[in-house]
Amino acid sequence: MRVSELVDASGLPLATIKYYLREGLLMPGEATSATQSKYGDQHVERLVLIKALTGVGLPIGRIRTVLQLIEHPDSSLVETLGRAISELPPYLDGGDASEYPRARAAMGKLGQVYDPRFAAVAQLERALQSAEDVGIPMTDERLEVYGRAIRRIAEYDLALMPETTDAAVEYAVLGTAIYEPIMTALRRLAHQDIASTTPEPKNVSERQDR
Repeated sequence: MRVSELVDASGLPLATIKYYLREGLLMPGEATSATQSKYGDQHVERLVLIKALTGVGLPIGRIRTVLQLIEHPDSSLVETLGRAISELPPYLDGGDASEYPRARAAMGKLGQVYDPRFAAVAQLERALQSAEDVGIPMTDERLEVYGRAIRRIAEYDLALMPETTDAAVEYAVLGTAIYEPIMTALRRLAHQDIASTTPEPKNVSERQDR
């Protein structure tokens, strides 16, 4: 297809596509003349991927890293996934295991692998600390309920993961970036639904009048 057809197929402006070509995010097309190139389905698929990543707020530099990991994954799928997921927000500074006591304890209670190199460990540590700071620390009971429900989601996600490393990395990154907002929205809507059938709590003045 010509570049004009690529614009129609991707839904992106010509200027944006040219920008991605200059930045190396989109692979060059097959030259058909000194001024024209031919593009294929792989270019459309790449643009759809870039569009999805920019849509969740990833800057160009981090998108480039994710694309490089998809094209040239590490020998270990776990290592590749860890590096790719670290390019997704929230962004935190790294550290060693001694800096993540809350996350280490939580993973121990859940019986899960604790690897401080994985970006989500630092993210969990920060989130648990924030919960403590506002006076609603994570209890063992809440951790068990959350952990059990989230593990079921993770098991379902991984059962659908493609077998090739490059496809698995793309699946994991997109799945994390796109589906985490959906899970958050579903949780909030569940709260709303349950609250709508729950008696309203009495305020302080009503309790004092009784």
